[in-house]
Amino acid sequence: MSLFISALSGLVFGLGLILSGMANPAKVSGFLDLAGAWDPSLALVMGGAVGVGLIGFALAKRRRSAWNGDAIDLPTSTVIDRRLLIGGLLFGAGWGIGGYCPGPALVSAGSGSSAGLLFVGAMLAGMALHDRLFARR
Repeated sequence: MSLFISALSGLVFGLGLILSGMANPAKVSGFLDLAGAWDPSLALVMGGAVGVGLIGFALAKRRRSAWNGDAIDLPTSTVIDRRLLIGGLLFGAGWGIGGYCPGPALVSAGSGSSAGLLFVGAMLAGMALHDRLFARR
């Protein structure tokens, strides 16, 4: 049952990314290009996602386990430090350059897109580099 709920959740998330245009790098780049031909349509998608996320986090705080039976491990830190800021800048730069964030990149790679596969490869290399350089500190 746990695997089914996880697969169903991933399917709904992936379909949402495709239907909203988040898996289309050109659409995302148009949203991020504030100085050019700005496309604000993804702002509604993001606003909706934040609203759903707020409800989901509020409900998750009341539960001991997720619907699939896994433990719920919500972040507790509220510290905004240099590492968080640098990570946010790198994430934003990667998003702006590639037109993908991790979820849409995985959806795109799953569809066989060479750009998605390249982005996921670079993302995994960056994660491995981070683990090698910083995880042991």
